[in-house]
Amino acid sequence: MLAVTGVPTPEQVEKAFPCQERLNEGPVVVVECYQSIPCNPCYTACKTGAIKEFEDINDLPSVDHSLCNGCSLCVSNCPGLAIMVVDNTYSEEEALVKLPYEFLPLPAVGEVVKGLDRAGNEVCEAKVVKVQNSKALDKTPIVSIAVKKEFMKQVRNIRMEG
Repeated sequence: MLAVTGVPTPEQVEKAFPCQERLNEGPVVVVECYQSIPCNPCYTACKTGAIKEFEDINDLPSVDHSLCNGCSLCVSNCPGLAIMVVDNTYSEEEALVKLPYEFLPLPAVGEVVKGLDRAGNEVCEAKVVKVQNSKALDKTPIVSIAVKKEFMKQVRNIRMEG
């Protein structure tokens, strides 16, 4: 499916996520890199060693989720926008999803946006909690959105109203 549509299968998405136990411990990276290409900025950005060193530059990233603190440095350094951070402990009803976002204008904190799935379909409403846009982020802003926990694994992008 990925090769034809550009959209990963539900099985591929599920495999990218850490186990539920780890999700319940706090912020953690989700690497949705499905193609072997020469790339490793996620590894070089990771200060905790959670993203393991590549044996070959074409390898897919390997993550030790127990070492990840959810800092998001890898999110902004991934040229393929294939990484996000999720925090299932954000609140009782909501999870926080930190997404790379390269569109203008940037959303504003407090704005309600549409949460989109990997195919661009509307999944739910999401509230913008934080927008990070500094030189340290390699010119890739990170937008943190709150979504109902049931949508945490589905939402992969946002669309602003208007």
